[in-house]
Amino acid sequence: MIQSSSSSMPKLYLLTNDDEFVLLYQKLEAALATGFIGLLQVRRKKTLALPDGESKLYKEASKIVELARTYNVPVVINDDIDLAAKLGVGVHLGQEDGNISDAKQQLSATQIIGRTCHGDINLVTEAKNDGASYAAMGAVFTSTTKPKADIVARQQLVEGCQQGIEMCLIGGLTPENVLELKDLPITYVAVVGDIMDLPVERIAERCQQWHEVFLKWGTLAP
Repeated sequence: MIQSSSSSMPKLYLLTNDDEFVLLYQKLEAALATGFIGLLQVRRKKTLALPDGESKLYKEASKIVELARTYNVPVVINDDIDLAAKLGVGVHLGQEDGNISDAKQQLSATQIIGRTCHGDINLVTEAKNDGASYAAMGAVFTSTTKPKADIVARQQLVEGCQQGIEMCLIGGLTPENVLELKDLPITYVAVVGDIMDLPVERIAERCQQWHEVFLKWGTLAP
């Protein structure tokens, strides 16, 4: 159901927030039903911090993965290779949260493996050499989710996109500012608050706005 008018058009990459699960599920269903989400990351730090966090996260993630499969949207689990393997999905790894080689051993060849690289070109190159599916750079702009995150310089983004690995950009991105990046060959534009901070009834409209901007991206790209 995901629509595309140009091979250069990025995919919208949605990350979960820490809403209560019932509300989170409603928001995810509203977003996924639009057909405009290209990748979904399960990131539930507050759930994981609970005394029974691991079992709770497994139950939540299982339901989210089942929902995403209904809409044919691939899923990655934040930082947890074992959980990703149990659920048959991909994983996104921070720099301190596991090795890409371990992920490749435990996951199937079709599963996505992402790597956080911040603004470091050497980390992007390392992610490529290690066999990651994509490298994530950011923050691009000031983010409500991580307001203290360092902003990555434009030149670093340009160089990151030249390393021969699919690129994901994250951090303060909105439909109103993302076209500032239209000259970069980006595979994923990752968002959390811009969509997940909205009430359920506004989610679909916001996803539609993202899609319309990406259609412009396709016509404006060199």
